[in-house]
Amino acid sequence: MNEIDKFAQEVEQNISSLGDDKELQKMSSQWLQTAGAHGYTYNFTWMGRPIIQTPQDIIALQELIWTVKPDLIVETGIAHGGSLIFSASMLELLGGDGEVLGIDIDIRAHNRAEIERHPMSKRISMIQGSSIDEKIVQQVIEVAKSKQRVLVILDSNHTHEHVINELEMYSPLVKQGSYLVVMDTAVEDMPAGSFPNRPWDKGDNPKTAVWQFLKENDRFEIDSRIENKILISVAPDGYLKCVKD
Repeated sequence: MNEIDKFAQEVEQNISSLGDDKELQKMSSQWLQTAGAHGYTYNFTWMGRPIIQTPQDIIALQELIWTVKPDLIVETGIAHGGSLIFSASMLELLGGDGEVLGIDIDIRAHNRAEIERHPMSKRISMIQGSSIDEKIVQQVIEVAKSKQRVLVILDSNHTHEHVINELEMYSPLVKQGSYLVVMDTAVEDMPAGSFPNRPWDKGDNPKTAVWQFLKENDRFEIDSRIENKILISVAPDGYLKCVKD
């Protein structure tokens, strides 16, 4: 075994060990809950724009994009645009003509202006409207028709009903070997009432939608290796790998 393979084997052993350590996983979840009370995920930027993710999930997405090498990344939910910028910068590093398509029901003027003046804007397109509006979905499908490999990230309205609709509408775009990533599944792991000003809560959130989706769709499975590796994640059970076309 050469040194590269030896190191890779050691990493896999580390990840497997982390996956077996239930106490450490519990501590990580508790840590995220405590840090979340301080607005932890709001404190980071990517190339100057707020990204609203944990650094651990950013690293996980970096690894996925580098491995999958998508020529289209579809993201629902834009907010300040940091995630679009991140995805575009990864595609820039990969080279080629990869594009990012963002959908949001309300792209605020100041955020749009900052995204459009950013150096990575050359790879970004945006559509304003509900991600589950059939007309919006058809626009996305038209863009995806000419693409070989699509990666989808769902991060908009976090209610069960909205996310299950997104999963059903966007999952056909993802082919074997690529990923459908559902963010903020960690809502299910938070105490009930943690989001008093939001329409989602424990029992009604992205994770419950993922669980229902996987009961009805055998093309995807949870890639537990990712969450075992990063430990702290807003997307437990949310990294869905497409295992067949």
